[in-house]
Amino acid sequence: MWKFVAVLILTAVSFGLGFYFGQRPVGTLQQTVSSLQQSLKDTSRNIIDTTMGIEKDLRRRQGLLDAKSHMVQAKSELFDKNLGESAKQLGEAADILDNAIKGAKQDESILAIRSLTGTLREVRLDVSMGKPVSIKKLDEIQREVDRQLNK
Repeated sequence: MWKFVAVLILTAVSFGLGFYFGQRPVGTLQQTVSSLQQSLKDTSRNIIDTTMGIEKDLRRRQGLLDAKSHMVQAKSELFDKNLGESAKQLGEAADILDNAIKGAKQDESILAIRSLTGTLREVRLDVSMGKPVSIKKLDEIQREVDRQLNK
């Protein structure tokens, strides 16, 4: 008796599933699978883009922090009248900023950092030639680095 009921239920379930899937065309399932694949591709592309953006921003911020530390060291050396070491620190700060923005997309912050790098190189040239450089100019550059860090 139980076997007969089990076979009857199994037959009814099989008939119901066959009827359900028979009502749906095969193309609907293929469209569903292709839309899921496309959504998965879009999601993974967005995740990769976001990750790359975070990495570039982190590299830019780390470069700005390193450049700021070299700027502080350069100011200290300038106070001590050690022009050679001050010029070296300013050159290293400019190189660090160049490396930090290498391969980045051109936007306002990258252009500002490039301008900052040019200013650092000019000041380094003045210091290495023995021209007097005011501490206020170095303070302005340091404030610009701080502004870029706060963006």
